[in-house]
Amino acid sequence: MKILLLVAALAVAISAQTPERTIAITIDDLPVVSTRGDIKNRREITKKILGHIKKAKVPAIGFVNENKLYAGKERDEKQIDLLRMWVNAGLELGNHTFSHRSLNQIELGDYQSDILKGETITKELLAKKGKQIRYFRHPYLQTGRSLEVKAGLDAFLADHGYTIAPISVDNADYIFSRAYDIAFDKGDKDLMKKVGDAYIPYLESKLEYWERQSTKLFGREISQTLLIHANFINSDYLDDLIAMFHRRGYKVVDLETALNDEAYKLPDTYIGPAGISWVHRWAREKGSDFIIKEEPMVPEFVLKISGFESE
Repeated sequence: MKILLLVAALAVAISAQTPERTIAITIDDLPVVSTRGDIKNRREITKKILGHIKKAKVPAIGFVNENKLYAGKERDEKQIDLLRMWVNAGLELGNHTFSHRSLNQIELGDYQSDILKGETITKELLAKKGKQIRYFRHPYLQTGRSLEVKAGLDAFLADHGYTIAPISVDNADYIFSRAYDIAFDKGDKDLMKKVGDAYIPYLESKLEYWERQSTKLFGREISQTLLIHANFINSDYLDDLIAMFHRRGYKVVDLETALNDEAYKLPDTYIGPAGISWVHRWAREKGSDFIIKEEPMVPEFVLKISGFESE
């Protein structure tokens, strides 16, 4: 009996010394990004994504492109209903600009106008639930080619009550999404399964990479922020993804909680052309020796199906 009590006490002590892993799930390109363009399929994708979130009892935030909420110049209430499903599920929504244009490609003033144009309906839906829009996500994670542009955008966002939503766990789920959609459009269920079977192992390898990368940079694992998209493959595999997080000892937290990690207080001085993880932005600032080189890549067969030449 004494031995059992000693073992139990030791287990509790070890658990207390092991920080809980945390991760926030952020989902871009709402209401849906898929070749499955008809409203019935888009509703089904939305319903399944939200079903996985509800079943797992985890928080998530979706980032909206409001240009998808119009048919020409008129509001499309059927598309807006997809966002209503999100807010009715008690989830938060953020601004991903109206038309998903890159800050690297247009003038700052035009980009700022696109941000304001992209908040109208989202604000309206959140207000009916007593909520406000709080977070902004850059399309393509492209954040400007000069420090002046970045500073100008930062000031604009602060003036309008926005917090930038950085990500630590970068990945190419959009490539898997394209391959999965193409397989579906071909009616090739075997190919869909082959792509799907490779998806979660790929994401786990990416998560493991970002765990190691954050440890190399900070000497610890930071609270992770995941970027995925509101697409067909995630409507089928989000439950498996969340299960993988739990298996690796993660608690899924809201974005606000994740961003309380001290790491996210570091400045972002990256002005390169690519959209990259904030972990790599901070690592580049310290020097190339802080970047782990062997980042996992999308399997070649998925890349080939998708039609993308590279990640």
